[in-house]
Amino acid sequence: MQKDLGDYRKSYEKSALMEDSISDNPMELFQKWFYETEASDGVDEPNAMTVSTVGLDGFPKSRVVLLKKFTHEGFIFYTNYNSEKGRAIAANPNVCVSFFWPNMERQIIIKGKAERIPENLSDGYFESRPDGSKLGAIVSEQSSVIESREELEDKLKNLEVEYQDKEITRPEHWGGYIVKPISIEFWQGRPNRLHDRIRYSLIDELDWKMERLAP
Repeated sequence: MQKDLGDYRKSYEKSALMEDSISDNPMELFQKWFYETEASDGVDEPNAMTVSTVGLDGFPKSRVVLLKKFTHEGFIFYTNYNSEKGRAIAANPNVCVSFFWPNMERQIIIKGKAERIPENLSDGYFESRPDGSKLGAIVSEQSSVIESREELEDKLKNLEVEYQDKEITRPEHWGGYIVKPISIEFWQGRPNRLHDRIRYSLIDELDWKMERLAP
C-alpha cells in the first residue's frame, strides 16, 4: 500500500516576520501570536501543544496536551506524574514544546526544562476542574495497560458513588509542570518556501539573543 504525496503543496502568503517589528522578548511575541490565533477563530484549541520527551527506552515521543497558562517564566500544563511522559521528565527534564497554527501559517518550537510547579498551584487548578475531570484523573492510571474500556467506566461509576457527598481532592500523582524555555523559534510561512525563522536563545535570566535562521 502506498500513496504519493508529492503534489501536496501550499503557498504561504499571509504574513511576514521581520526583526524591526517584533519584541526583544520572545514571551511577548508568543503572547501576541497566541492572541491573534485565538481571535482568528480558525483553530479549535489554540492552546493545543505538542510535548516531546525522551523516554526511558531511549526513544523520543511526542503527544498533544493543552497549555493551561503561560507567564514570563514559561508554559504550564497538567498531567499524571506517573504517566509515560511524567516518568520521562523525571529521568530527563529536557523537553521540546511546539505549536502549529495552520490557519495563521505559523509554528513555534520551544526547547526548555520541565519541572513540577508548587503543590498549591496544582491544587488550585484541580479545584477549578469539573467533577468529571477530577474523577477521571483519579480513575486513570495513565499509560498503564488495562483490560478494557468497561474497566475504566466501572471504576468511574464506583467513584461517582463514593464521592457523591464528598470533596474531590487532587491525587498526589497528578499535577502541573512548567517548561522554562532556553530557546524559542518562531516560524512564519512565506512564498517559495523562503520561510521566516527567528530564534531567541536565552543568555541569562533576563536577556535573549535574536537570530534569523535559513529556512
